[in-house]
Amino acid sequence: MRLRRWPGLIEHYRRFLPVTDKTPVVTLNEGNTPLIESPMLADRAGQNIKVYLKFEGANPTGSFKDRGMTVAMSKALGDGAKAVICASTGNTAASAAAYAARAGLRAFVLIPKGAVAIGKLSQSVMHGARVVEVIGNFDICLKVVRDLAERDPIRIRLVNSVNPDRIAGQRTGAYEVCDQLEDAPTHHFLPVGNAGNITAYWAGYKDYKREGLSTRLPRMMGYQAAESAPIVLGHPIDDPKTVATAIKIGNPASWKGATDARDESGGIIDMVTDAEILSAYRLIAASGVFAEPASAASVAGLLKYAATGGLKPGSVIVCTLTGHGLKDPDTALKNLSNTIVVEPDLEKVRKLLEID
Repeated sequence: MRLRRWPGLIEHYRRFLPVTDKTPVVTLNEGNTPLIESPMLADRAGQNIKVYLKFEGANPTGSFKDRGMTVAMSKALGDGAKAVICASTGNTAASAAAYAARAGLRAFVLIPKGAVAIGKLSQSVMHGARVVEVIGNFDICLKVVRDLAERDPIRIRLVNSVNPDRIAGQRTGAYEVCDQLEDAPTHHFLPVGNAGNITAYWAGYKDYKREGLSTRLPRMMGYQAAESAPIVLGHPIDDPKTVATAIKIGNPASWKGATDARDESGGIIDMVTDAEILSAYRLIAASGVFAEPASAASVAGLLKYAATGGLKPGSVIVCTLTGHGLKDPDTALKNLSNTIVVEPDLEKVRKLLEID
């Protein structure tokens, strides 16, 4: 029996994407990530509720960024760019570096000094990107790369989510959810950092509804970390802080897109504390899925919202898990380690493991 090969997002969803027959396709066969049902989280959410985890950590570089990067890199190559540049808290840098290597383009990434998880930084280095650590936060890095790209927009392509090709590719996450559920969910919970993902998912759901491929639109439920919550607070934050480094952003580039998604869908954008994020991080792992801390903001948001009684019986929930837990192993080891050191003595080991 021959198995059908997954062709990657551009070929599978070509009719929805800003590509032509002449666009060179740069792909690592991204997409087609699992939608994992979680009965444990469903029990916590309420009666007769379904909860699914869209595990974007199964993408080639371990995060949802690959969805937008395949389109952005393909368009950059087709337009004659020689290099790509981005600012990043880690995942965009890793994805840009990998796809640039695949395309034969140079990659330059600016990251906040000392604020990027080791797993993400190592990916950028291994794929050959020129990594520059900037003294300052993500928002400062983004301003610098935007200014640089504007000076030479033909040869150097900016591949942050301010690039519309990135958002177009990220819309495919919504298409997949609808295909996997055979309809849209009633609620979609997401972490919100630079806010491109909630913007893209909402656009994707509208695409499928307009084409008659789904019967409803979900409420978009976005969650920021409490000390990195500019949209919730209504103003930029100069010094954002959170254990969830992927969403440690004080002035989201897609702020308006996120609030539009919230308002048009009847959803919310709220915040969760680091303690709530780490609690959800443990729960996700207890269900067999290892996701990075920022991913857990979606599940923390679900649990916070469910506690208000806002979910009705029959609700179908999707929580996006934006990246793999191996992106940030330090957080797991520093906050959640349950390892024990013991001498190689049989009886001592038996006692510690409580085998009897």
